[in-house]
Amino acid sequence: MLTVIKPDSEHSYKWIDISGPSLDELADIASTYNLHPTAVKDCLEPEHLPKIEQLEEASFIIFRFYDKHCDKSSDTIQKLTRKMAIFYGKNYVITIHRSQTDIINQTAEKYINNPYVKTPIDIVCKLLKHAIQTYESPLTNIDTEIDFYESRIFLKNRIPNLLKNLYEIKRKAYITKRLFSVSKNIVEQLESSHRKNAQVQDLKDTFIKYEILIDEIHDSIHSLLNIYISLSSQKTNEVMRFLTVFSAFFLPLTFIVGIYGMNFEVMPELHWLWGYPAILGLMLGITIIIWLWFKRKGWM
Repeated sequence: MLTVIKPDSEHSYKWIDISGPSLDELADIASTYNLHPTAVKDCLEPEHLPKIEQLEEASFIIFRFYDKHCDKSSDTIQKLTRKMAIFYGKNYVITIHRSQTDIINQTAEKYINNPYVKTPIDIVCKLLKHAIQTYESPLTNIDTEIDFYESRIFLKNRIPNLLKNLYEIKRKAYITKRLFSVSKNIVEQLESSHRKNAQVQDLKDTFIKYEILIDEIHDSIHSLLNIYISLSSQKTNEVMRFLTVFSAFFLPLTFIVGIYGMNFEVMPELHWLWGYPAILGLMLGITIIIWLWFKRKGWM
């Protein structure tokens, strides 16, 4: 569906939005604005990564924004995000996306008549800024989840599927970090081409803010996973130490029982009146000595 959000006027620009584009609509737009066919073809690829291209008469941007309707278990760029394509020239902006998105409506309502947003590059920067801000809610949720699991891990509270949940958080953090890493080139090229544009600088500041947040979250989940693995290893070591100490008590006792459990007829102690209590006393004494030794070493 083709919508003219802002008609062309003197000293201004025209903004055309296409939602769920058909091949005929794209062909008409490409013909009218002399858009490169390869770039138009990229608009139809749902899995395309972010990029920016400088064409002959226009610039072409693909940017991915967070899909608030995505499944909670989504763990790929294509499942977590949606794509928006932007063509812009001296006096026009064309936005192309597969389904309705709040980014277009919010940007249009807020900036369509703003005196400080008066050129195509200005409105493009505002579109990209709104797209970046869609990551605020999921990043905040991830940060909250990390704090929750961190407190539970240090308190040693049992949580079902803890490792699985931590892996899912790590996967989402990694995907977002990778996506921002790919998208960084877009902001850098816009800054290089429009150094004195205030809207470009505002876009850069917003991008850096979220990039730092993503780096912090990525580092936090890595640290939390390492802490969890270390605590799990420590717990395993404590269990092994307990079993080792426990077996140390029974090793000499088992040896004594093994000696006197042999079925030899000629064993002097077998017919000794105090043989049984003497052996029990010996075993008790060995147990006490081992206990005192472990206590002195600080192993118990």
